[in-house]
Amino acid sequence: MSTISRDEVARVAVLARIDLRPEEVDRLAGELDVIVTSIAKVNQVATPDVPATSHPLPMTNVFREDVPVPALPVQDVLAGAPDSEDGKFLVPQILGED
Repeated sequence: MSTISRDEVARVAVLARIDLRPEEVDRLAGELDVIVTSIAKVNQVATPDVPATSHPLPMTNVFREDVPVPALPVQDVLAGAPDSEDGKFLVPQILGED
């Protein structure tokens, strides 16, 4: 027996302002029913003695420590720029053009 009816899918689609064709409503009702059934099976297995996990394998941080270092000198940064002015990158103006 289906736990998600065609009428429920159509009602939620109207609330979400999603225009669904009748065949889409039928398809989604079936797909949502499979999802609800699968979740029910997981809930049967998930007992208080089984710890909740967010990932099946232990995860560790593979990134280096975030250690502050001195910034590059402005001259070195601007050395690779096509153009600069007053210690800043100089780029073509795009706003306020006539």
